[in-house]
Amino acid sequence: MLLMAGVTYGVGKAILAWPTGETSVNRSLAADRTPLWNRLTDFGSSLSDTPYIVALTVIAAIVFRLVYGRWRESIFLVAAVWSQSLIFLATTAHVGRHRPPVQHIDPAPPTSSFPSGHVSAAVAFYCGVALVLTTHVRNRGLQVLIWALAIAASLAVGLSRLYRGMHFLTDVLWGVLLGVGCVVMAARAILYRRERQRSELVRSA
Repeated sequence: MLLMAGVTYGVGKAILAWPTGETSVNRSLAADRTPLWNRLTDFGSSLSDTPYIVALTVIAAIVFRLVYGRWRESIFLVAAVWSQSLIFLATTAHVGRHRPPVQHIDPAPPTSSFPSGHVSAAVAFYCGVALVLTTHVRNRGLQVLIWALAIAASLAVGLSRLYRGMHFLTDVLWGVLLGVGCVVMAARAILYRRERQRSELVRSA
């Protein structure tokens, strides 16, 4: 986690040092805003608002404990969601990137623009839930549907934050990588740890 925080900080400072020319993307989206898309992206952005993510994580953790009769899946999900949050909070203020120079439809939080905490939280939660569910589901069609919904929710959050002028494209892209990285780290450390240990014991026997 410390390594990912360091990389996130380094990438953020590098983006500030070498302008990426992303402002044109934000201005283009802001120029094409419509009442319909304003409403749709308000919903899309709310899929990863902090109160909702916290509540959904608690609910999912309780459900996983009751359904699977153990804590592994619950601990994995909490670790994935909260690790991205800790990395985000530890780096965003120090990076200090300003929000895009367009009208912000949402109130700007005190954190900086890089990385997108909404996007990293969405990926960590929705993809974390998808990973748990598809681990226990054998039907391939249902697995595809679960992952499609998780990816769609994450994309909706990312596109909504861009549209609403709250982030640059690189903020969103790094939010995706941060969320994926936290899911992978938590899965290796918690979700698949016993399976790896069994495999190592079998190979050494």
